[in-house]
Order: sequence, then structure tokens, then C-alpha cells
Amino acid sequence: MARRSSNRASVPEAQSALDRFKYEVASEIGVPLKEGYNGDLTSKQNGSVGGYMVKKMIEAQERQMSGK
Repeated sequence: MARRSSNRASVPEAQSALDRFKYEVASEIGVPLKEGYNGDLTSKQNGSVGGYMVKKMIEAQERQMSGK
């Protein structure tokens, strides 16, 4: 039985952009993330993708807030 993730975007319209961002970040940091099942990846690999996504989003927000 396939399980659905409980993680959902607060703004559903942003889901596809967040997915693209996730794969872009994974590629940048060398994590072999693929569509579908990724159970062969370690927690550390998956966590590094999420952590780097947050870091980049915070940096973008800080730039926006500073007017740059």
C-alpha cells in the first residue's frame, strides 16, 4: 500500500514550484533525488535537501526585506 505524504504546501498553488525547487537543490548539493520512491536515500541526504531549501528561502526573504 502506497502512503501519501502528510506534508502539504500552505498554498496549494505553490506545490509544483516547491517540487521544482526541491529537485534543483538536490542537484546542487549532489543528492540523487528522483521522482517517486526515494527510500534508498539516507535520512542525512533527505534532511540536507530540506535544510538547504530552508536556508535558500530565508536568504531570499532577507534580500527582499532589505530591498536588494
